[in-house]
Amino acid sequence: MPTPDDEAGGFAAEVRAALSERLELRTAADPVVVLGAGNDDLEPGRAYLRALSDGGWAVPTWPREHGGMGLEARGAAVVNRELARFRVPDLYPFMVGIALVGPTLMAHATAEQCAEWLPPIRRGEQIWCQLFSEPDAGSDLAGLTSRATRDGDEWRVTGQKVWSSRAHYSEWGLLLARSDPAVPKHAGITAFALRMDQPGVVVRPLRQMNGDAHFNEVFLDGAVVPDRHRIGGVGEGWAVALTCLAHERGALSGGGPGLSFERLVGLARGRARAGDPAVRDALVHTYIALEVARLSGKRARDLAKAGRPGPEGSGMKLRATTMFRTYADAAMRILGAEGVASEGEWQTLFLTAPSMSIRGGTDEIQRNIVGERVLGLPGDVRVDRDVPFDQIPR
Repeated sequence: MPTPDDEAGGFAAEVRAALSERLELRTAADPVVVLGAGNDDLEPGRAYLRALSDGGWAVPTWPREHGGMGLEARGAAVVNRELARFRVPDLYPFMVGIALVGPTLMAHATAEQCAEWLPPIRRGEQIWCQLFSEPDAGSDLAGLTSRATRDGDEWRVTGQKVWSSRAHYSEWGLLLARSDPAVPKHAGITAFALRMDQPGVVVRPLRQMNGDAHFNEVFLDGAVVPDRHRIGGVGEGWAVALTCLAHERGALSGGGPGLSFERLVGLARGRARAGDPAVRDALVHTYIALEVARLSGKRARDLAKAGRPGPEGSGMKLRATTMFRTYADAAMRILGAEGVASEGEWQTLFLTAPSMSIRGGTDEIQRNIVGERVLGLPGDVRVDRDVPFDQIPR
């Protein structure tokens, strides 16, 4: 196969030919389904990932030894661009594993752990969730209180997590727990891979305003984790968390294949609204938001692939949130009264849009990062950073 550096688009043509043998072309009639909204069917996503597993097409930046294509940012962009030509099911149930956990494991896990977990993640055979956020910690993730107590070759974990997407049918969870409360909060956290189908793990779905119940509360009561499922060193969980969160911002920045400008224009034409000045204004604003989000994402991903991830990821997440909401608002403007008088894919998208401000790190946290690390503004006063966690008033 030609390489990404070949002239005359040879690489893109080879990619397109290979994908044509495995996938169906996208059509204008394909539904808009983004981030799992209104959809809980896993089989289309599993079939899609199986069809792409032989060449690593779904994970082009993963190393070849882990089933990927070993491509840098430029080559991966070609593959992703060609994939967008084809019918893609909503992969949200699998993206925690593919886009977040997989790269995090490659950065912090052992070779044996990668060999055990990465192949079924890539093929869609196992679904992972994040067990990070806690109701008492808020946006201060390092303030988590779930405890991991060592018992020989095992750890026993007790505590509560919240906003864990797809935890109700995940086989595994990437867990952060406090293993040492006698050191400062960032230093006393350890990361684990937790089997979700075991005694001591109770999952309760949370109903959202768009009708979905994909977020969950997770209660842990003496759940057992073998030490061989610890990811990274004891007390090194914060580094694991930062890696995962950096990839999460990128995963949420794209919005999904359903958010195409052509799809929105098609909606306007189908409702005979394309000549309405207000609709045309909304379409222009949406096009700009999509393009700015695309360019922001490219910059952040290129830097990350070059080994220099930084605050650009937070800027990318903020732009993606704006893009998502602008897109949904434009759809409602096109639909007019139909947008509030009926139910369907566009209404579900509109009711999903507000959640983008809290998924993958709240807008407030992202603005803090941009303010401090890009604009050079004074940082927040952090009086508890160097205090042992068990001495912090709660």
